[in-house]
Amino acid sequence: MESKRHVTVEPAAFQGEAYAAAPRDAVLNGHKPQVMDPERFHDASERILAAIGKVIDGKADAAKLALTVLLAQGHLLLEDVPGVGKTMLAKTLARTVDCTVSRIQFTPDLLPSDVTGVSIYNQSSRQFEFRPGAVFANIVIGDEINRASAKTQSALLECMEEHQVTVDGNSYQLSLPFMVVATQNPIEMEGTYPLPEAQRDRFMARISMGYPDQEAEIEMLETHQAVSPLAKVTPVVTAGDVAAMIATVQQVYVSTAIKEYTVAIGRATRDSARLRLGASPRSLLQLLRAAKATAALDGRDFVLPDDVVDVAESVLAHRIILDRKAASAGDTPQTIIRGILASLPVAQEPPGAWRRDKQTA
Repeated sequence: MESKRHVTVEPAAFQGEAYAAAPRDAVLNGHKPQVMDPERFHDASERILAAIGKVIDGKADAAKLALTVLLAQGHLLLEDVPGVGKTMLAKTLARTVDCTVSRIQFTPDLLPSDVTGVSIYNQSSRQFEFRPGAVFANIVIGDEINRASAKTQSALLECMEEHQVTVDGNSYQLSLPFMVVATQNPIEMEGTYPLPEAQRDRFMARISMGYPDQEAEIEMLETHQAVSPLAKVTPVVTAGDVAAMIATVQQVYVSTAIKEYTVAIGRATRDSARLRLGASPRSLLQLLRAAKATAALDGRDFVLPDDVVDVAESVLAHRIILDRKAASAGDTPQTIIRGILASLPVAQEPPGAWRRDKQTA
């Protein structure tokens, strides 16, 4: 389906008169995905990261975090100045997976129905039929999301949290995997509608791409002049493979000590005198999910404190709000999170204790 307003879908995912998405816990033909063995999981993840690395030079950490969010069933916010590869990263990740992809160019005239879909009256059948919007895809790329009105932005809230769309009193489930990758420019504020906190809290992680280093920039000038490397990207895994990888991440074990450590981080942000708004319970749940995906990508079936620390800044920094004094003193959300992580004690456990409860449960 292709809308008249700045919406493209590739490949064509919607056929027939009505849409009936698969249940949320089903993936292909109604069958639940099987857990991958470690070797297959590692091979699939390496293929995805290698494909992204051929397009995005010098941003291996950003590529890994994007894959982490996908496997943790989260959504990604790419926030940085123009021209550093935000949309390119989103497109490359989408093209590495053989699944439905849609791209929405957010503009002030974009309507909520362009995103979610609309019910149209069919004169021949004398019934209303639902025509899906661009959000009915496995990976949805929202370019410059803060250029759409608050009303249009809010159309994504239910999709991102509940994986469903409600139109005219009817709810339509979105198929898995489902991921929203949104980009925005934090510098140019003219003609934009800043994301409200409720919208920002829906994104599992935020990435600031940053400028590439000198070697990566020279490599880009040598390889990206004639043809964009994005044109050569082909799917390296199927949607079923991604669903199986997600199922594998869900099986990663989290000890009681890790849960307590995660909660301690969240409570420290709420108790901090330098913050007006601390981490929400939803953010802690997503922090733990991201930590599980990080552990799986590192070849483990259990979470270590380091996994939580590795993703804490990306998951929590865009959700907290600084106090005025802290902001005037030069603090940033990132420095606050780093300070909290440095001050919190980590439970000292003997080797193997992080998975001992699993064995005795």
